[in-house]
Amino acid sequence: MIRQNIRLLHVGQPLWNTVRLNKSVLAKLRKKTGYTFSNCKKALELHNNDLEQAEKWLKEQAQALGWSKATKLEGRPTLQGVVAVSVDKNSSTIVEVNCETDFVARNKNFQSLVRTIADACAHFTKKQPLVSPITKLTSERLKCLPAEDGKLLVDHMALHIGNLGENLSLRRAFCFLAEEGVNLAGYTHPAAPIQTGTLLGKYGALVALRENSPEPHIDKAPGQLSTEQLGKQLCQHIVGMSPTKLGEVGVHEPAANPDDEQCIIYQEYLLDPTITVAQLLADSGVSLIDFVRFECGEELEGALLNPSMDLAAEVGGTPLCNHYVPEKPVSAHASTYNLNSEDYYTVKVVKSWS
Repeated sequence: MIRQNIRLLHVGQPLWNTVRLNKSVLAKLRKKTGYTFSNCKKALELHNNDLEQAEKWLKEQAQALGWSKATKLEGRPTLQGVVAVSVDKNSSTIVEVNCETDFVARNKNFQSLVRTIADACAHFTKKQPLVSPITKLTSERLKCLPAEDGKLLVDHMALHIGNLGENLSLRRAFCFLAEEGVNLAGYTHPAAPIQTGTLLGKYGALVALRENSPEPHIDKAPGQLSTEQLGKQLCQHIVGMSPTKLGEVGVHEPAANPDDEQCIIYQEYLLDPTITVAQLLADSGVSLIDFVRFECGEELEGALLNPSMDLAAEVGGTPLCNHYVPEKPVSAHASTYNLNSEDYYTVKVVKSWS
């Protein structure tokens, strides 16, 4: 009796991978998500070349990896980062987001995250009532603001921690919400060649100005700066000279050494040291109502609030403190304040006092 041995050969797709990859879909997924070839290939195999489901799966995996890595990296110092400034009509926003190295601070994905955070803060600001001069959120509640895509900022942070491999921190944010008659301006340094949209830099400043003319629509004299141009130049001065308060004539005296001057009205104007900022404002017919300056990585010192504030309240909570507000502050009123070492997101309503 002859025993026959028969060997069957299978030359088709392996039994464990019966999905035939669509190369065009694979290319689209890689271009859209930026993930590696192997990860995109695996996602399409698991979801039968469904581009939408594969993208969703990749993002879920990246989010999970991000949260895992965020937990591991928590506590590592974040001394570098970016300051972002955004101005849109009657609202302006300045935020600081930190990372571990300057290399990541210059990364396009990190800078995209910073813009996402600035946009979320600006959107929240516009929804605040003008009747509440101060709205404050702790850093933890700031992270729970929704971004444009509906995801919370804390989820965006975790996703980028996973992608970038560094600890990130959303340190602080400040916004002005202005009444009619108040002009807002912003600036960052180093400045981009073309300044449009959200501005990024290591330093940033916001100012709130009011034209003293009863008819602010009247054209400026030839050679005189517009309020918008003046606001930008004042922001440059604030970034360069680092004043800590506006100052008030009769209350604050000029420093003996001009290099030690902290009141902006007594400081020599950065772009023309032959005049002071107070003289510039008087010549321009403009009052400087308030300003704020951020420097990436700076130590945060000073009091919580200046007495010129009247209410600080945590959103959804009870008032934190109350302060007296003068009925008619002068143009050089010392209304600017420093944030303390605890991280805050602050929305300040700027009144025209007209």
